Amino acid sequence: MQFVSLGKTEAIGASCHLALIGDTGLLIDAGADPDEEGPDSLPDFAAIHQRPDWHVDHALVTHAHHDHIGSLPVLIQHFPHVRVHMTRATRDLTDFVLPASARLQQRKLEEGTSIHAPLFGEEELEEQQFVYAPRDLNTDFDVTGLRGQCRITARFYHAGHVLGAAGVLFSWEVDGRTRRAFYTSDTNRHAQSIVPGGEYPDPPVDILILESTLGADKTAEKTTRKAEEKKFGDALAKVLERGGTALIPSFAFGRAQEVLALIDRFKKRKRIPADIPVYTAGSMRAFAEIYDRTRFNTPRLDEEFKVLDVEQMRLPRKPGLLNQALQGPAIHVAASGMMFERTLSNTLARRLVEDEKNAIFLVGFAKEDSPAAQLFAAAKEKGENIEVQLDRTKPMQPVRCEVQKFRFSGHSHRGDLINLVERLSPATVALVHGETDARNWMADRIRKEYPNINVVIPEEGIPVEL
Repeated sequence: MQFVSLGKTEAIGASCHLALIGDTGLLIDAGADPDEEGPDSLPDFAAIHQRPDWHVDHALVTHAHHDHIGSLPVLIQHFPHVRVHMTRATRDLTDFVLPASARLQQRKLEEGTSIHAPLFGEEELEEQQFVYAPRDLNTDFDVTGLRGQCRITARFYHAGHVLGAAGVLFSWEVDGRTRRAFYTSDTNRHAQSIVPGGEYPDPPVDILILESTLGADKTAEKTTRKAEEKKFGDALAKVLERGGTALIPSFAFGRAQEVLALIDRFKKRKRIPADIPVYTAGSMRAFAEIYDRTRFNTPRLDEEFKVLDVEQMRLPRKPGLLNQALQGPAIHVAASGMMFERTLSNTLARRLVEDEKNAIFLVGFAKEDSPAAQLFAAAKEKGENIEVQLDRTKPMQPVRCEVQKFRFSGHSHRGDLINLVERLSPATVALVHGETDARNWMADRIRKEYPNINVVIPEEGIPVEL
């Protein structure tokens, strides 16, 4: 297998990899970099055109997060004949995620907040849908290219990361011997609130293409989800008891639904009062509908559980009613998880941050320069005159509310990933989807514990033989 990463490799950006097996070209994920806009956000699809021995026959999308699916329409522009495979739940999510992305790009252009024309439009997305091939988990399907020199099958395995997420196993024969390569994608070996832990192929595999998101995070493996849930429930109860409002900034797809399931569990177990109002708004309701609609044909901890059955109220828009909703005691689950400017969570945070009875609970990753990270850093300083600027167009504000961070990651920590290496017993490990420090830590640990395994750290645009 010849393998090349077409997106950024020194950071978590546009996830996209090309695997060439026996003259079949397989593209794995087609993401867009959320920190960039326009052409700069895309993988280097042009590199494929520049090499006569590189081509794309099939694309496999592992899940519907922007950094894995955001450039899919552009991929199809480059390779109109491509066949795109994804799980059925990811197919359902695609019909919501990509049109929303198209509308956002158009709105930014019209507002003048971006100089880039949209990379694709909604009408184009409708025309492209015929190339999507929804696939069941644990079922082989053919991905042999037109010029393929050997038959290649693929199989999706539940990844445990988010609804619809899957790792993918490739199998083919060389000189009468079957070879197997497994791409984990973003994976979580442990159950969350709705989605159970990941599933993996039987060992051994010849090649393991392994995510390394939390490879540099030494504290993640010291924390259990059970402990974090208890801490989160206790913190919520204290805020509500003192009459405060708890804001939970959440990613609209995945984390918001898992948090609502937790809140529902806390109420049923009387850890927080059952009559406490929970407010939600925006696209997280659309994602909840997809969660509920697919609950009988995707892995679930409880297929009877419905996100939209969790008692929740739409956040009012009228100023008077909004003021009343923010008085507390109440819980607000709002996007975005990093509290970016001009988002609902940022707006609400600015309303709540100066009152000591309130709380802002961070439940997801927040990059260093995001408002959520700045708020958390400010809160850690403590003291009477600590301030933060959550919106660059607004004045500094004193941080008086409670601020806590809880670990509810959809990724496996590095110890679990090392255990997965041992379980799958690969001859070669290629480390992807992680910052430089994360991948280096993973490589050093694997080489130390399993010296017979060949460890490769692919660099952007440079092909390697696996």
